[in-house]
Amino acid sequence: MSHPRLSLALQAPDALPASGEIAVFGPRADTDLADLPKDRVRVIQGFAPDHDAFVAQGYAVAPLPAGPYAAAVVFLPRSKAEAHALLYEAANRVQPGGAVWVDGAKTDGIDSILKALRARGPVSEPISKAHGKLFQFWAEAGALADWQARPLNPVPGFTTLPGVFSADGIDRGSQLLAEALPAKLPGRVADLGAGWGWLSAQILARPGVEELHLIEADFSALACARANISDPRARFHWADATRFQPEARFGAVVMNPPFHTARAADPALGAAFIRAAGGMLSLSGTLWMVANRHLPYEAALRAAFHEIAEVAGDGAFKVMRATKPIVGAAARPRA
Repeated sequence: MSHPRLSLALQAPDALPASGEIAVFGPRADTDLADLPKDRVRVIQGFAPDHDAFVAQGYAVAPLPAGPYAAAVVFLPRSKAEAHALLYEAANRVQPGGAVWVDGAKTDGIDSILKALRARGPVSEPISKAHGKLFQFWAEAGALADWQARPLNPVPGFTTLPGVFSADGIDRGSQLLAEALPAKLPGRVADLGAGWGWLSAQILARPGVEELHLIEADFSALACARANISDPRARFHWADATRFQPEARFGAVVMNPPFHTARAADPALGAAFIRAAGGMLSLSGTLWMVANRHLPYEAALRAAFHEIAEVAGDGAFKVMRATKPIVGAAARPRA
């Protein structure tokens, strides 16, 4: 199905330049780009599952923009600070005077972005359809300078960027999980969904760890982790944790799995992390995980491990330990 607003916008004869690359910032895997000239599209997507989906469709894809581009389309993310950063990049990577199309649902803050851009310069009349809007403004060198992504320092010694998970401070769940970890850990450990590296740093502080593999789908978050952790035992993997295939099994997996694919909670994502963890562990390996207390992960844990227990937590979070992975459970289809 064609994108409802983009398809309408591109019906105008001058909607896009006749030549040159078109940057498409932040499309999700299910975003239909069929109305754009595929040979000219350059998808900018730093979330590994979405990145891989567009590669599989034959698009040119990169986690970061290059340019200069003849035009751009920006699909707004949920984070306002991240949206500002993408729009800054588009306005400065597109050749001056080139069109920057902005698309978003009302729940993504498209109205506030439209209002803010109107206060700064010319903006086209928006196309309103399917609970969202699309409009364009025109690129200008140095525009939106105050929207450029700037590093944050949530705790001493750590740097984050707008849009990464818990960019402003240590997530309470990760803190509880770190406190619950045993005094000593196995030699080979994985941190699934490692984020900007705070939990990984706590793992590396435990005796026994010889290798820690940070597996993170968000390119920006992993870049922060690389900057935050200089320990030579750390190995960094930009990858979808639910599909990652390690070279050798781990003695422990530690994780604070995400539970959102959009605005609504999606417990199936955490369940996929649990299955993946079980498939990565040795037969004597242990999973340590934290989750919001209301998320129903116990069934997924029982399907993947012989023994599970809640070992810590509070009113909002539960810390679980799961041992003795069930052989073949990771390959079973979902119920």
